Amino acid sequence: MISELVMVPTREAVLTGDLVVPGQVPAVVLFAHGSGSSRLSVRNRAVAAELHKMGLGTLLLDLLTEREERVDATTAEHRFDIPLLSRRLDGALDWLAREPDTSGLPTGLFGASTGAAAALATAAEHPEKVYAVVSRGGRPDLAGDDLARVTAPVLLIVGGNDEVVLDLNREAADRLPSPHEICVIPEATHLFPEPGALEQVAEAAGRWFLTHLEGRAPEGRRTGTTP
Repeated sequence: MISELVMVPTREAVLTGDLVVPGQVPAVVLFAHGSGSSRLSVRNRAVAAELHKMGLGTLLLDLLTEREERVDATTAEHRFDIPLLSRRLDGALDWLAREPDTSGLPTGLFGASTGAAAALATAAEHPEKVYAVVSRGGRPDLAGDDLARVTAPVLLIVGGNDEVVLDLNREAADRLPSPHEICVIPEATHLFPEPGALEQVAEAAGRWFLTHLEGRAPEGRRTGTTP
């Protein structure tokens, strides 16, 4: 298993990430964290751990620099800047394509909260890079007109008791032209703290990624990791 702290250069900043590649994986999932969160998100790390058990690689990435995080903590200036977050995701996708242990692997995006909108905007702009998207308690509505350009299969996971966000996800789903599903976790609220709820999120996400990512390596590029 490869597990390392990595520095990911993008056009605007160098971002910190945690890359885990548990052997010969069929695909890698890039996490797009949401409002006020980071790669240290307990919930996303729990989901990532389950994806590892299912044989998927992951990159958990801080989409903001330390300085931007400090500013955002008081002003929320960056967390709703979907174009900025999307550009950072695009840079991370390019980095994964260059790295020896992930080069040639199909990539999916896992977005939470505002990170879901950034994931969908990135998928719309770069269909050749993104093969599947999963949103956890996300705000896909914030992707705006980009929703109509998404071609990757999309899974929207929402808590059954998160009524406002569930309505927003249903409205966003109606605007998606790509294959999509809404997965409602019964009696769960926005952050899925209920016993067993996050495990259901991870299971649904893992199934979606395996279904839509396995065997999707770009033509002319290898699948798998270096020995």
